[in-house]
Amino acid sequence: MGDQSMRYVGAPDRRDRILATLRTTGFLSVTALARELGVSDMTVRRDLRRLAEQGKVQVVHGGVSLLHGTLQTPDFAARAKNNATAKRAIAKQALDYVDAADTIALDAGTTTYELAQALPDDFAGTVVTNSVPVVQLLLHQPGKRLIGLGGDLVHESQAFAGPMTAEDASRLRVRTFFLGAAAVDAKGVYVAADIERPTKLALMDIADRVVLLVDNAKFAHREPVVLCDLDRIDVLISDRSPGAEIEAALAHHGVELRTARSGRGEGRYAG
Repeated sequence: MGDQSMRYVGAPDRRDRILATLRTTGFLSVTALARELGVSDMTVRRDLRRLAEQGKVQVVHGGVSLLHGTLQTPDFAARAKNNATAKRAIAKQALDYVDAADTIALDAGTTTYELAQALPDDFAGTVVTNSVPVVQLLLHQPGKRLIGLGGDLVHESQAFAGPMTAEDASRLRVRTFFLGAAAVDAKGVYVAADIERPTKLALMDIADRVVLLVDNAKFAHREPVVLCDLDRIDVLISDRSPGAEIEAALAHHGVELRTARSGRGEGRYAG
């Protein structure tokens, strides 16, 4: 049964999916890949050999790893798997707000990391970020200019934060900042720790437009630290409606609401 799915999922698509997942997890077993892709172990091994020949991965006992390892922590990888399908749909929808030669900023977090992965090969703009995983990802994509923000490393979020990071950001200008958050309600946007606030606010200040990327779980979640009111946001993209109360608050503050569905939101370079 497994090999029959190759009629529907070609080898290039399978290999792209293998690479995208590896950039989040760092290692994948042959058995897990075969199950996820719906193909045989033999088919997976052929794909892995081809990727290894291209210098993209390292085949190890029982599976495959990134050629140069990964800087991500197990905690980051675990969070990336939560609502992963929703995060990918949100990232694809967010491409509507990216031009081919744009200057954008990506916040730290797993949903904004999905956007970094979704940037097309022909994107030739500039990415500003404080996210270590995003920096690592773009190291392998020389066609994209990368500006990394330094500062104190926050291991939990795999990001640089603090006064030095905010100062670095203040010297820059971007067209769109793609913001992540821990929670959203009708009163505002929230983060888990106060150390995150200065960097996020500094990146908001240098952006012509702020696009908030949050999956539906963030509407039911509660966090103690207020980042900003809803009027600081220009666009909110999620995979589901946030509910009547939040929708009314967004409309009151003039925030554009976009709902991405799996398999939709394929827009590119709509600016």
